[in-house]
Amino acid sequence: MIAHTPEAPYYAVIFTSVRTEGDKGYAEMADRMVELAQQQDGFLGVESARNEIGITVSYWRDLESIKRWKEHAEHSFAREKGRLEWYKSFKTRIAKVERDYGFEI
Repeated sequence: MIAHTPEAPYYAVIFTSVRTEGDKGYAEMADRMVELAQQQDGFLGVESARNEIGITVSYWRDLESIKRWKEHAEHSFAREKGRLEWYKSFKTRIAKVERDYGFEI
């Protein structure tokens, strides 16, 4: 689904990754991270897709909300597990959304 975000400006955290082989609990942890992120103050929505590379974009009200999410204990644990087991490579980018537009049927 396409996230329903408020009027800009807001922030996007773009997480791009290449996975290792096998699941090793990845799917459960990914679901848990979305569930947990949705409970965080400042969280606005998330979109995700995976083929050869995975791209997950989460939307946040402000930089302080992003910082709190990064420092969340369970999220920190998941990031470390990702480095050790789930990802061959990844990159995180933070961008300010100045404008958005679209349509839906």
